[in-house]
Amino acid sequence: MFKQSIWAVLALLAAGFSWAELRPVDYRDGKQALQGWVAEPTALRAQGQKAVLILPAWKGVDNEARQAAEDLQAAGYLAMVADVYGKGKAPTDNEAAKKLSSQYKSDYALYQSRIQAGIDALVRQGADPKHIAVIGYCFGGTGALEAARGQLPVRAVVSIHGGLSKGQRANGPIAPKVLVLHGAEDASVPESDVEALRQELRAANSDWQLIYYAGSKHTFTNPESPDYNALMSQRAWQHTLQFLAEVL
Repeated sequence: MFKQSIWAVLALLAAGFSWAELRPVDYRDGKQALQGWVAEPTALRAQGQKAVLILPAWKGVDNEARQAAEDLQAAGYLAMVADVYGKGKAPTDNEAAKKLSSQYKSDYALYQSRIQAGIDALVRQGADPKHIAVIGYCFGGTGALEAARGQLPVRAVVSIHGGLSKGQRANGPIAPKVLVLHGAEDASVPESDVEALRQELRAANSDWQLIYYAGSKHTFTNPESPDYNALMSQRAWQHTLQFLAEVL
């Protein structure tokens, strides 16, 4: 089930419709209570499943991340949307989201810790610890790169129109394979950040790919955004599935 063909259900979501394919999972990062959402493959559940952790955009668990979980489930993966902020802490407007997400971008160790907590929760749901990937949208795309920079135990990461800067930190090792999906007209990510990431990945001798999408602004994969580009969103999702099939 592809993204571009099923977003009509958003009207049902707005009316309070519950996603039948997802179930809540409570977990913790230290004292912080978190709640993720899991979509399991339709086959019998067993330990050792190939799995994907999804990091949502700056307002927390949202429709795009939930839909990604269902699409990954349909492709045969165990998928979980991670909770970065904590129960009851998701921002409700853009200004609050900007302020809160900036804290995690600055405190990258905390962001990495929240991602690791999500990975651990995914393993407890039956994921094979050696076959996990992380994908993220926008703020979550920044997190996907932080998972790679933090050498978290994942095989690969996918940053989808994410922030690319790591600030003033020195370059370090990057073992996971990296896929960056970037809107060619993304005004929120300066080309200097793109070049800095290229240099960072080259210095680490990483296995990486960077794909530009023509005519695409920042949130080009999100049907709820004015930046949405249906054709390029479809291509980006196919590139994601192709990458995951290879690395997992």
